[in-house]
Amino acid sequence: MLSLKLPRLFTINQVPKVYHEDSIIFGYRHPRSSAKDCIISVFQLTNETLNIWTHFLPTWYFLWNLLAVLYTLDVWNDAFSWPLIVFLVSCCIYPFTSSCAHTFSTMSPRARHICFFFDYGALSLYSLGSAISYSAYVIPDQWINSTFHHCYVPIAVFNTIVCTGLACFSRLGIPFVHYNHDVVERFPELERPKLSKALRTLAFAYPYMFDNIPLFYRIFLCSGEGCTDNETNALHYRHTALAFLTCFLFTTHLPERLAPGSFDFFGHSHQLFHICAVIGTHFQMKAIMLDKTLRRGWLMSHAPAITFTGTIAAVLACVTFNLCMILAFSLATCWKPDCSKKLKQEKATTTLYNQKAL
Repeated sequence: MLSLKLPRLFTINQVPKVYHEDSIIFGYRHPRSSAKDCIISVFQLTNETLNIWTHFLPTWYFLWNLLAVLYTLDVWNDAFSWPLIVFLVSCCIYPFTSSCAHTFSTMSPRARHICFFFDYGALSLYSLGSAISYSAYVIPDQWINSTFHHCYVPIAVFNTIVCTGLACFSRLGIPFVHYNHDVVERFPELERPKLSKALRTLAFAYPYMFDNIPLFYRIFLCSGEGCTDNETNALHYRHTALAFLTCFLFTTHLPERLAPGSFDFFGHSHQLFHICAVIGTHFQMKAIMLDKTLRRGWLMSHAPAITFTGTIAAVLACVTFNLCMILAFSLATCWKPDCSKKLKQEKATTTLYNQKAL
């Protein structure tokens, strides 16, 4: 009989600190796994298996919705559909990138950082996709053509760049300054884990809060005429509740903190975080589609025309800047300072100082 030998699993004390997860004791993969081992581990029960599948499977659900929209709508001639397409593309990219990051993050410490750099960039792109669709379909009637409405998408583009940089910085600090590939203790993730966590949470929470300003005003604060009170609001409430639950799970590490080791394979916070995020995105997608349908006539006659610059060009700018930033952070993990040149400079400085002293 042929048997497949599964890679060995390790405890938290058997892997480098960079791989440690809060209150997860067992189920770690080899810290120097090959690409083949990483792929095999997808079908093996580890502490990452459900993290991978809870984002890999929803990728195909969102892709199916994207293809359905492309099939039913004349997207080339209907500019009003462009924000929806941008949003759906971002919904496909962020779970797929996350799934790949969790799959290949144990190839090496350097690969782990690079994988999650791309994960952060994908989340920033999803944030921008949300903002573009909110600007087109969700913003309340009262704010149409306001100064905030005109500045909303450009600020969202800027936020994606800043927040990708902040999330990457939270892992390793400033490229070429705080770390290189010979440094084991890295700033700030290992030296200051609480600061690292706070910065990363801020990098995710800030763009979400900004992107949802129109929605929060519409469903929580606005009253009277022009508040866009329709049946879509029930879906927006569900998405908002799940978004805050997602943030709660990400920051608290519950329930595994209550019983370390009991949730290594099933039920730990990152798995629940993934599930809540995907379900929240589902409700968000349904709400955006319904708002687009219900408000199309009014928006096309009162709102600014949807342009290539405010949709596809904005996404391309975001992708370009984020890839450049990820490249800078990634190259810095391979960079080694020229110590010989530094020693020569120190010797020259010392010699000059001695000559002056004499």
